[in-house]
Amino acid sequence: MGASTTTPERPGRPRRTTRGDIERLALDLFAARGFEETTVDEIAVAAGIARRTFFRYFPSKNDVVWGDFDALLVDLERRLDDAPSHRPVWATVRDAVIDFNALPVEAAPAHRQRMSLILYVPALQAHSTLRYANWRAVVERFVAQRLGAPVVGAAPTLVGHVALAAAVSAYEQWLAEPGGDLPALLGDAFDAVDLRLD
Repeated sequence: MGASTTTPERPGRPRRTTRGDIERLALDLFAARGFEETTVDEIAVAAGIARRTFFRYFPSKNDVVWGDFDALLVDLERRLDDAPSHRPVWATVRDAVIDFNALPVEAAPAHRQRMSLILYVPALQAHSTLRYANWRAVVERFVAQRLGAPVVGAAPTLVGHVALAAAVSAYEQWLAEPGGDLPALLGDAFDAVDLRLD
């Protein structure tokens, strides 16, 4: 008899496991058990992957909460760069942030879980500060380019911080009001600030 021509199943990640699957499972575990109480090993077991495989997808447990934030920042930068040059700077930032935060209705529950963790879990605050700095840097580079100012100049830095404050305050309201309209809350927060830059 000849050797079998079928390849045996190899242990490891199921073919259908994706980064998004791992994120969703992790968010559910965090909601059920708490962020600090949930281990990477537990997330890996729930996803049917090895611990080592988890770290191929995410550098740390903290990064699971933020999802594919770096790719979203690239998209935010593109939105700002593609905006018409005649549009006022603050209005351009406002519109780009609203678009950046647009999500399908079915994604809202998971996004609420994610943002509750980001805003209210003390163990994530240091990590969140680094992510916020990356977000602000995108806004600051755009403002600097539009105003012909240094990126570390007063106006770009101010706009970055104020835009982040407006976005975070809108998110806090959204989390406090189930069924709230996130784009409207973001628009209201940005409209409450009168930054005259142009």
